[in-house]
Amino acid sequence: MPDSSEDHVDVVVLGLGAGGEYAARKLAEAGLTVVGVEQELVGGECPFWGCTPSKLLIHSAQQGDDLARAAARIREANHDWHDDQHAGPLEEAGVRVVRGHGRLAGPGRVEVDGTTYDARLGVVLNSGTAPAVPPIDGLAGTPYWTNRDVMRVREVPASLVVLGGGPIGCELAQAFARFGSRVTLVEAEDRLLGPEEPEAAEVVTRVLRADGVDVRVGAELTRVEHDGGFVLEVGGELLSAEHLLVAVGRKPHLDDIGLETVGLDPAQDQVETDEHLRAGDRLWAVGDITGRGAFTHVSLYQAKVAVADLLGADGPVADYHAVSRVTFTDPEVGAVGLTEAQARAAGVAVGVGHADIPRSARGWINEADGIVKVVADTDRGVLVGGTVVAPYGGEVLGLLSAAVHAEIPVETLRGMHFAYPTFHRAIAAALADL
Repeated sequence: MPDSSEDHVDVVVLGLGAGGEYAARKLAEAGLTVVGVEQELVGGECPFWGCTPSKLLIHSAQQGDDLARAAARIREANHDWHDDQHAGPLEEAGVRVVRGHGRLAGPGRVEVDGTTYDARLGVVLNSGTAPAVPPIDGLAGTPYWTNRDVMRVREVPASLVVLGGGPIGCELAQAFARFGSRVTLVEAEDRLLGPEEPEAAEVVTRVLRADGVDVRVGAELTRVEHDGGFVLEVGGELLSAEHLLVAVGRKPHLDDIGLETVGLDPAQDQVETDEHLRAGDRLWAVGDITGRGAFTHVSLYQAKVAVADLLGADGPVADYHAVSRVTFTDPEVGAVGLTEAQARAAGVAVGVGHADIPRSARGWINEADGIVKVVADTDRGVLVGGTVVAPYGGEVLGLLSAAVHAEIPVETLRGMHFAYPTFHRAIAAALADL
């Protein structure tokens, strides 16, 4: 065991994913003494196993490329899973990057391999998540894939079962179907993309089936066997597949980071924060662990708020009424704010407008499937949510994101000029349908 020692600094950032990386750099650039602790790759999930490589994979599948080219582009993008392009700029900014497993050791204190860092201002916690693995009979010990394994695959499997009909499961099921795999998508709930609008799920289910994916909803995987290949019991039926991809969500890294030393429960599934991202005495938390959405853009947004608070600046407070998200299937599912069900549950006086992408000029030209749905608060005359399922739906979403964020009056939106022929004109049709 190394000798115990103590090091006094201004701030410790525990976890250098997107939000932690941003916070550490900005705090160091402000002149503070900053230690950044990371036990895996600096930069976190997004650049190495999540956002960037998955979208490269999806893009290659949509363009008709083979998997070998996609794999080569992934290795090029993340420098073959080396993090110098992330750690280097941090160190140049003055951050001391410490490799190892960090644990809280009381307010403002973090222990790493026998050294305790005592942070004068406090700790920014950004411990992130890992792929969740359900307790299914026989699954443990089999060579199932998670999103991390898929990003290293170089040969197309003849057959693949994807467990989980959320964004990751839908995206990768479609991609591998287009690469040529025989894909079965298994979802225990009664539809895909459960948190999103049911109309969006209908479109995605339809296009996945058109791509040859065997979509099974309301189907539970109860047993797994592996002997050279997988045999899976799904709803009493046995399915055979060369590989199994488990994509049922994410599990926060909270059970082994010393939360009990700062008065928090290590068994909790998220860290509660206030509007300044404060989670306790000399403790801030950002990213997936806050439960505000497992999105890189949310983590970066929260990091900006936390940095401003740490520096004593008059920065903005955290506001989540207009969080946007995109599922990168083809067509894409872009959504912002509340769904209709969430708005009704919140007691909003709900008005809903719909438009079908195929009935728009651009939709007909592109032979595109999709929908637009807007959710309004009729008492206030503003949108509280919106969904676009369309080619480049995440880009088309920009108008609805601005509308929900800035609470632009519906009548103002209706009076806009919508360029013809664009997918945006379907938003005008949905507004007219309110």
